[in-house]
Amino acid sequence: MVEEMSGEHELAMQAKAWPFEEARKLVARYADKKPAKGYVLFETGYGPSGLPHIGTFGEVVRTTMVRQAFQRMLPDVPTRLFAFSDDMDGLRKVPGNIPNQEMVAQHLGKPLTKVPDPFGKFESFGHHNNAMLRGFLDSFGFEYEFQSSSDWYRSGRFDAALLKVLQHYDEIMAVMLPTLGEERQQSYSPFLPISPTSGRVLQVPILERNADAGTIVFADEDGRKVELPVTGGNVKLQWKPDWGMRWSALGVDYEMSGKDLIPSVELAGKICRILGGQPPEGFNYELFLDEKGQKISKTKGNGLSVEEWLRYAPPESLALYMFHKPRAAKKLYFDVIPRAVDDYLTFVEKFDGMEPAQKLENPAWHIHNGRIPDGVKGTAGLTFGLLLNLAGAANAENAEVMWGFIRRYAPGASPETAPFLDRLVEHAVAYYQDFVKPTKRFRAPSEQERAALTDLRGVLAGLPAGAAAEAIQNEVFEVGKRHGFTELRTWFQALYEVLLGQTSGPRMGSFVQLYGVAETIALIDRALHPQASDAGLG
Repeated sequence: MVEEMSGEHELAMQAKAWPFEEARKLVARYADKKPAKGYVLFETGYGPSGLPHIGTFGEVVRTTMVRQAFQRMLPDVPTRLFAFSDDMDGLRKVPGNIPNQEMVAQHLGKPLTKVPDPFGKFESFGHHNNAMLRGFLDSFGFEYEFQSSSDWYRSGRFDAALLKVLQHYDEIMAVMLPTLGEERQQSYSPFLPISPTSGRVLQVPILERNADAGTIVFADEDGRKVELPVTGGNVKLQWKPDWGMRWSALGVDYEMSGKDLIPSVELAGKICRILGGQPPEGFNYELFLDEKGQKISKTKGNGLSVEEWLRYAPPESLALYMFHKPRAAKKLYFDVIPRAVDDYLTFVEKFDGMEPAQKLENPAWHIHNGRIPDGVKGTAGLTFGLLLNLAGAANAENAEVMWGFIRRYAPGASPETAPFLDRLVEHAVAYYQDFVKPTKRFRAPSEQERAALTDLRGVLAGLPAGAAAEAIQNEVFEVGKRHGFTELRTWFQALYEVLLGQTSGPRMGSFVQLYGVAETIALIDRALHPQASDAGLG
């Protein structure tokens, strides 16, 4: 095993997949020394004013992929991943999707961990959403350590860093003020004091500063001048200074963020350096677009949610979608799911037969940390696209209908012996019912197509029992050629439109083998004699 890891280490140093390229930044960062804190720290940030979403998944899964790559390069250096919740932020508005909104509205401006939980289950609204985040990450099996901003501020673990911010106040203001409008400049301060009377996070000017005493003076909501220490959870920082302070205080080595945050990353990096820290490595990923090419927004509700994706496909396919071209803008909507699932199945199928160096370039390596679990194997060669077409031809209302065909196609397969295939079947039925079935549009065959279908019916009827998919495919080809389809693609599209009611479809040989020769002949008969079929005679 040691030799195996050593060999993988050498290959990892040469691997070209983007997680390895990112990990090499960290290898260079510690080329001459090990981290003084004893580990390399990866971080992902989370704003707990709402529920976890698909961007949360994307950031954690991509960061995890870089972490895994680094662990292969420098296996002797420990790593940690912090999922950091900014739960000290003041609640700015009442979310529209929660109960007890009037009660929550009375606590606007307070830190999220001081707002009562509208669901009545946790200590606060922040604790509720933090629990949702942890449950969300745990459901995918991520290895991480949850961290709470409120805990860090109130426990005093940020005190030394906050005193540094006070000492370097003017330098930080010099970084921040040019980025603000004239009116905002008049009231801006990196410190947001928490009112000792109302408990709200205040956006107010700082009237006096005492670096030696570690205090600031400001006007409270009632107009009284108040002096507070910047330590002990009495203040929090504006989010950009907070980000830079956190990088410095925790010694964050790697954090990625969306392309829209590039200016913020640059500002936080400057503040981190002012405080004596080294900004983390990382990269800015592109944002997802909906089917119209517009940026996906939680507020708009456009695009896909994680829950929606997982209704129609396994999480491994979503991880694959996140792996591919993270620096390229990609559309994220329902049409991309079938291809993502089948691409994932292809990468898993190829994995075991690849050379060790090739495996490191295979996305399945990064999704499964180099070890493909047996649980995702064993789909009897059935693709998701083929299952969707089976669902369409059988008009499947449930998985059991599908398994009736699958058991005949692969006698040893069952939901018990092929649990991953069973999951795919459930997903295929859901996808078919929600997206394929409502759009099915059958058309009548042309005279040329009618003659070819009649010929194909006879060919299928004459096939030997147990004919292989490739042999059936060749016969379908030959029928098309005999009937003058110079572009065989036109012939196959006709089969999809006439027999399946859709514009695209499967390899017909594989489909016929799975669906059944007699059942396919019945499809042809319904297309050739629709009146008889409608009367129940076909």
